[in-house]
Amino acid sequence: MQDYFSPTYYEHHQKKVKANKYKTNLLHLGLFLLTFITTTFAGAFWTTGQIGPYTFDLLAEGLPYSISILFIISCHEFGHYFAARYHKVETTLPFFIPFPPLPYFLNFGTMGAVIRTKSPVFSKKVMFDIGAAGPIAGFIACLIVLMYGFLNVPGEQYILNIHPDYFAADYGKDAMGLAFGDNLLFIFMKWVFINPADFFPPMSEIYHYPFLCVGWFGLFITSMNMIPVGQLDGGHISYALFGDKKSYSVASIAFIFLLVSGVLGFADAFMLQINLNFVWSGWLFWALILYFVIKIKHPPINDHTELDSVRKFFGYISFIIFIISFSPAPIYGV
Repeated sequence: MQDYFSPTYYEHHQKKVKANKYKTNLLHLGLFLLTFITTTFAGAFWTTGQIGPYTFDLLAEGLPYSISILFIISCHEFGHYFAARYHKVETTLPFFIPFPPLPYFLNFGTMGAVIRTKSPVFSKKVMFDIGAAGPIAGFIACLIVLMYGFLNVPGEQYILNIHPDYFAADYGKDAMGLAFGDNLLFIFMKWVFINPADFFPPMSEIYHYPFLCVGWFGLFITSMNMIPVGQLDGGHISYALFGDKKSYSVASIAFIFLLVSGVLGFADAFMLQINLNFVWSGWLFWALILYFVIKIKHPPINDHTELDSVRKFFGYISFIIFIISFSPAPIYGV
């Protein structure tokens, strides 16, 4: 029979805990470095328009992209992490998710990052703080990257180095292109920072501009996380703000909107082909993920206390962030 109170057992247990922690930290670091590599390759592809093989000089072109995207993702996830630690909720460090930047396949070199709480949350206040801290911190990071991008848009020669025939009358005439969809914040920042007389790339070329591309992508990810459904960040915030019944009504409306938009987008892409640039087939896939994996209804928490006025204020601010970051058709053909 094992003597659980002996010094020998305690020392062995402590060594085992330290070894497991060391392995876990290596996993976090390894995933971060791998994501740095995949996003750098993705950045080289997006920025230069070349599919490889890449020299070190070309890979260096991808660094502004990879550093910016890791900055935004890290701010978002560490927002969750530090809020959880503040409330003594045990949680993991972020697990970064690399994704291979396959040629001609639309991806950004990563699928984001996640943290996992290892102790239950019994308070709506705590759940709200953890849920809201991530998107708010990530949104601020997006603003920083976008402001730098809008204030440092390179001249026409930059796009000509990538597409020498860019200003030709027949440029892109017989090619199938993709464009990023505008959102309210992107439109507003363009109005504030860009002189109409100066050159500014159309949304079909934004991906060549790393800070604008990453800032747009950060807003896209923020808006997806802020959809008020289930255990998404927006779902946590909605549940804490409105309670069980009202948050479920809000979640149902959001889900139906995504489902209808996704079905219309799918029908337009494969049957109608009339270019409905206000719907997106990708929302159908996301709606199915929400329904079958994340679930529409937020799991109940046995806490009926209302949030204080400060948290309510930031809750409504977070939904304003969602509205100005959301694009009904984030990617469409041109």
